[in-house]
Amino acid sequence: MSRQITGLKPTGHLQLGNYLGAIAPAVRAQHQTDLLVFVADLHALTVDHDPGQLSGLTREVATLLLAAGLDPAHCTLFVQSQVPEHVQLHYLLECAATYGEAHRMIQFKEKAKAQQQVRLSLLSYPVLMASDILLHDIDEVPVGDDQSQHLELTRDVATRFNAKYGHTFVVPKMVHQVFAARLMDLSDPSAKMGKTGSSGAGVLFLLDPPEALRRKVMRATTDAGREVSYDRAARPGVANLLDLLASLTDGSPQALADQFSSYAELKGAVADAVIETVRPIQRRYAELTADPAQVDAVLREGASRARDRASATVRRTTEALGLLTS
Repeated sequence: MSRQITGLKPTGHLQLGNYLGAIAPAVRAQHQTDLLVFVADLHALTVDHDPGQLSGLTREVATLLLAAGLDPAHCTLFVQSQVPEHVQLHYLLECAATYGEAHRMIQFKEKAKAQQQVRLSLLSYPVLMASDILLHDIDEVPVGDDQSQHLELTRDVATRFNAKYGHTFVVPKMVHQVFAARLMDLSDPSAKMGKTGSSGAGVLFLLDPPEALRRKVMRATTDAGREVSYDRAARPGVANLLDLLASLTDGSPQALADQFSSYAELKGAVADAVIETVRPIQRRYAELTADPAQVDAVLREGASRARDRASATVRRTTEALGLLTS
């Protein structure tokens, strides 16, 4: 059985794109792999943040992961900062990575452009991401196109470390998983649907009330003309709605287009599918928030299980580097 890992940053409220692209695949994978899932709260510190909001979002993300179907009996769920070995290995790996490697990361360049004061952690967070993976002897990492560069850095650092200090790390394989279509903002089909950085008018949050979800879908930007057809370049608004419906129904956007004679009919079907998808998640989330001790117990047990392997990796790494161990 392969060992895989998935992390979600608590930098905003989770939305439908997060569910389709990361959470639902993790729920399926927990029955075929040795799966670790963590809330990446340390990664959220790379930008300006509100401490109270961070702790609240960390709990919200963990609770939503459980509500969406992650089962502690079939996976290990934990909060990143509650496994201090992530930070320990991060520094040790910085001693094997180079400034040039970190500075070449495309996401660093894009995010740094938008900030007056760039935190050093933003530059080094791909090395923390490498620590997240190498710490747990992960052998397969499902990635999308926007994360492949970071995984290549992880592989390069692990290979270099093994060559210089002896075999210490499992070098993970990149698995180009077929993710659901990338969902775009309903009010701006040229922008990715995201947790942060938008007004929220075109973002379908997992905890939005049904009436809010329906309102956002019915107000979604469409295109000139009246015919429902799938053309991402010429008709991005309608294509986005068809992609969303296809992702929720396991259908083909091209075939779905033939079923609708108007934009209003298409939007109604999308709204119904969205609401039915999130309804059981919201119901289970309400149950879990009524008993927060249950979530705390799951995270505590998950951190304990994760630390068993993580502490062995840190010990192996410190010995390879020549540091004295107690």
